Amino acid sequence: MPRFSVIVPAYKVQAYLQESLDSVLSQSYEDLELIVVDDASPDACGSIIDENAARDPRVKAVHLARNLGLGPARNAGLARATGDYVLFLDGDDTFTPGALRAIADRIKATDTPDVLLYDYARAFWTGEVARNRLSRLLAEDGPASFRLTDRPSLLGLLMVVWNKAYRREFVEREGLAFPPGLYEDTPWTYPALLTADSIAVLDRVCVHYRQRRTGSILGTAGPRHLEIFDQYDRLFAFLAARPELGSWEPALHRRMAEHFCALFGSPVRLPREVRAEFFRRAAEQLRRHRTEGGGALPASRTARLRHSLMLLGLRRTYVALTRLRRGGRTAVRWAAAARQGLREALGRLYYRTLRALPLRPDLAVFSAYWHGGYACNPAAIEAKLRELAPGMRTAWICAPEHAATLPPATAALRPGSFAYWAALARARYLVSNVNFDRALVKRRGQVLLQTQHGTPLKRVGLDLLDRPAATPTADLAGLLRGADQWDYLLSANRHSTLVWEKAVPARYTTLEYGYPRNDVFQRATAVEVAELRRRLGIPAGTTAILYAPTHRDYRRSRPDHLDFERVLRDLGPRFVLLTRAHLTYRPGPLTPDRCQLPRLIDVSAHPSVEELCLASDALVTDYSSLMFDYAALDRPIVIHADDWEAYEAARGTYFDLRGFPPGAIARTEDELVDIFSTGHWRGSRSAQLRAAFRARFCALDDGRAAERVVRRVFLDQPDPVPPFLPPESLRPAPTASPTAPPGATSPTLTEPLTDLATPFWP
Repeated sequence: MPRFSVIVPAYKVQAYLQESLDSVLSQSYEDLELIVVDDASPDACGSIIDENAARDPRVKAVHLARNLGLGPARNAGLARATGDYVLFLDGDDTFTPGALRAIADRIKATDTPDVLLYDYARAFWTGEVARNRLSRLLAEDGPASFRLTDRPSLLGLLMVVWNKAYRREFVEREGLAFPPGLYEDTPWTYPALLTADSIAVLDRVCVHYRQRRTGSILGTAGPRHLEIFDQYDRLFAFLAARPELGSWEPALHRRMAEHFCALFGSPVRLPREVRAEFFRRAAEQLRRHRTEGGGALPASRTARLRHSLMLLGLRRTYVALTRLRRGGRTAVRWAAAARQGLREALGRLYYRTLRALPLRPDLAVFSAYWHGGYACNPAAIEAKLRELAPGMRTAWICAPEHAATLPPATAALRPGSFAYWAALARARYLVSNVNFDRALVKRRGQVLLQTQHGTPLKRVGLDLLDRPAATPTADLAGLLRGADQWDYLLSANRHSTLVWEKAVPARYTTLEYGYPRNDVFQRATAVEVAELRRRLGIPAGTTAILYAPTHRDYRRSRPDHLDFERVLRDLGPRFVLLTRAHLTYRPGPLTPDRCQLPRLIDVSAHPSVEELCLASDALVTDYSSLMFDYAALDRPIVIHADDWEAYEAARGTYFDLRGFPPGAIARTEDELVDIFSTGHWRGSRSAQLRAAFRARFCALDDGRAAERVVRRVFLDQPDPVPPFLPPESLRPAPTASPTAPPGATSPTLTEPLTDLATPFWP
């Protein structure tokens, strides 16, 4: 007998059904049967089901003679279920990777409850994935299992059948079955929760609820939506037959009213010709099932007013007030837009006026990553400037949510504020790793330092002219206009100098000084590294792998290159993954279903990538420029290049990373796991590759780049001061991991290659 029976009804979902079935059959937890019910679908659903049944013995194909609807189709699957627990999945939805294992583990941890609730995320046809906004109700605090009376707030969740696992003996004991018609979940889910002796929750996204552009039943207008009244009549008939559940009637009456109001407010579902009938029947049903106490009142005044008007049958008043409220919201938005436009116009006028005043030679303005927080090369330069020139005043342009990252001595400038425009108009020094505001008019005497934010592997600037897939909306003319304002361009190495001067030609002076943001790699101590690991929650004695892939210009949604659950399971408890999404994909690299995996730490919001590098023992990346910075630490780097051909074709690179990598190369997830399992990630061949890579790209990262920049740009001292340290004298910050001795460095290139036989080397 399998642990799980997964029931999937299918009707007119041929475009999505295979993906849905694959999401079940590819689960790492394999103790299941998959019962797929063809509800006499007129498309290819039946043949898809049969093909899967022929390939996988876990698939049971059920074909109905005529179309019965979603509820009866589920009943047909339920009649054939033999698993300990029954789960439902619609034919156009999917389980997330690792969902069934997480569900099985939670069931075991909560002593086999009658019902386990888990979370879902809406997967929009645009590629966006948004977690359920009420996910907080699934917090796993308090008793492991409970009754609904202990957590009545669970009634506020979406009352659908597919976000729960049901113990089959409980389903049979209570005689739960689906009625015909739309909204068939209602007479199933409420009774299941009300009668369950034990309920548990799993705070993890296990289902992606597909939001189709067209074709979904509930998103199609028509009179069938009137069937909702039959479903609630069935629910209240169930309550009438179970007097011991009578105390729940007020709460369910309120939920019914909320459901009716939401449906009436959806023009997509209710066509004009049935709206009057819907409102009339809703009013009748609300009055018919109203309890003596009048029902539990909703929390908000607006909701109470809507419920009261619907109960009284005052449709015209309800509609008029709804339109008035919508009109008020529209007016508020228009007024806000007008105020914003006026503020911008006044700000730019203020900027033009202040440009007539003298520059302030003691003021330097910094920014990074399009109004982001205190980070990257500008932050390192700003800190060194305050140290070497204490009389200078510094300010940082950032959005309000990033102001907390600034040092106390650095003033925050909100973009678009009058202080922002005043600083741009009068500051002598402007420093950023991206271009400044397009409205910036560089004044005579102003000094603009462009630091960039990475050594370029991928093509940039004019080298993208023949790469439309990489730059569908690139403003190369704007880039060059900005470059014409640069006085200095900071370069980390000779490779960067040659690339930038060709790809972004302008009259700037290149400062080939190394990267200031990497100075900390030469200064940090073992004690500081250990403290960083403690703050990040890295368990003592584990090996921390920083996973930091770059973005894909040719994809709108974030690709999932790794199955985190599988990688962590195969690597074992000695390893921890720190995952950091590219700025393009934030917030968070993790789809909501992955947020709760053990030994997986989401560090996307951490303000300092340099601290993450120091805290980790190895880097796994693809084509991110972070590899050039991390190499300065002389710690292992593994390249996970699973789509090199596609990336090279779309974006293009300046050299073949496979021929000159900083360490081992994995082309598949299996190879990546093998590299770490066998120790190749920190073997002698990996160290030799890293040494060659460091010699080419990191020779100037000696811990004094920020000082060289400050003395040249701000203090007008000879170039370069201080002089560069010889690479052989550098001692990067030690790792805190037990896998390598502190202060360990790469071997020289004269050492013999001991593991050339492995498939991971170029």
